[in-house]
Amino acid sequence: MRFENTGLETLLIELDRLDETMRNHGLIRAGQWDWERVTYDRKFEIREGTFYLRIFGYTEDGDVGAHDADIKLLTPLLGKHYYPHGVEYGEGEEFPSHLVQTCEKILVALYQELSLITE
Repeated sequence: MRFENTGLETLLIELDRLDETMRNHGLIRAGQWDWERVTYDRKFEIREGTFYLRIFGYTEDGDVGAHDADIKLLTPLLGKHYYPHGVEYGEGEEFPSHLVQTCEKILVALYQELSLITE
């Protein structure tokens, strides 16, 4: 499931500040990065299954490994985890409305905080 028009995809944020802000909202980068891309995840283990709120980002001219990058965020996704295959985001997936509402609240708060950083 894609969360369109969150405003996050309009932001360009310095990596270390982004890591800190994402962590404050429960989104963790951990080992999910390479030299020009990052992925932030928040895991939800609920009665209906295991889900991930996931936000991807990339840099055009920085180095993520050296913590010297400005990150452009992409459209946030919500996916359901299926063992052992991985996370599915497809249109055929059903997402609990309470989870979607929680994710929307997180994304609004995240955008508000990140947009203050970029001003």
